[in-house]
Amino acid sequence: MNQLCEMLGIQYPIIQGGMGNISNAVLTASVSNAGGLGTLGVGTLNPDEVEGMIKEALKLTEKPIALNIPINVTPYLQEIINLIISYKIPVVSLSAGNPSKIIPILKEKQVKILSVVGTTKQAVKAEKLGVDIIVAEGYEAAGINSTFESTTITLIPQIVDRVSIPVVAAGGIADGRGLAAVLMLGACGIQMGTRFIATKEAPFHDHYKQRVIDASDIDTRIVGRSVGKIRRLLHTPSVDSLIDLEKKGVSLEEFEEVTSERHHKIGALEGDLRSGFINGGQISGLISDLPTVENLLEGIISDAKSRISLMNKKMK
Repeated sequence: MNQLCEMLGIQYPIIQGGMGNISNAVLTASVSNAGGLGTLGVGTLNPDEVEGMIKEALKLTEKPIALNIPINVTPYLQEIINLIISYKIPVVSLSAGNPSKIIPILKEKQVKILSVVGTTKQAVKAEKLGVDIIVAEGYEAAGINSTFESTTITLIPQIVDRVSIPVVAAGGIADGRGLAAVLMLGACGIQMGTRFIATKEAPFHDHYKQRVIDASDIDTRIVGRSVGKIRRLLHTPSVDSLIDLEKKGVSLEEFEEVTSERHHKIGALEGDLRSGFINGGQISGLISDLPTVENLLEGIISDAKSRISLMNKKMK
């Protein structure tokens, strides 16, 4: 059995990435019910909002779910930890901050801990701190990214060589080819975000879904380099405004305001692509349909198995 599936109690080695304040119970439960690991993203949501999502997700699935905590983003860290313990959430994904103080608390409650990293140094440190699984994310990925800008295909094998715990690949993966490729690099599974946007169950605005489907290979933009806060977005009128602000010399405070979760929700949930932004990874250019989550996961696994089998024949 796949090591990741065995550790997390899931059927397929596929994890849904956390999606900040646009995260929702419906998509999370759909991913878990289809055999993957659905993830609720905390973002800057308050404890009552997070608790509401947890309750709804647990009504929609009896399969394992995860909770993603962006450590330096949420202002409610202790309250979120209390919710994890109270609702016996089996898996927690930690990102955007130092997890050293949180890990012992969660380990004591037998919670499986994933740590999202962007460098080998971060991966080695996370393993020493006691995390169970490394999620190595290349900067092809949507949303907040590492300022080191390492790509998935270079990052995965280097991290695999440096740690002894399972490694999950994230960034630039949307189909069976991507899964097969990172398995060859030593990963034991994948985490996807953008691919799950364009699914029937995802309760996001049709403008968001269609922008993902219509995207070409060059339709994402990196913003925030000037202030050291890298974020990959799908190209929209609001992104052009962000780029103009940076050219004029935007402050960190102003940049954080115009890229806040409030503007994220305006774009992703309300469909206003002039006033709000939408996250999107470079893999958007490969996405051209709107499947159910179940069909998506089954197709990825079937395709990956076929390609690995074909490669074995080619290597004989």
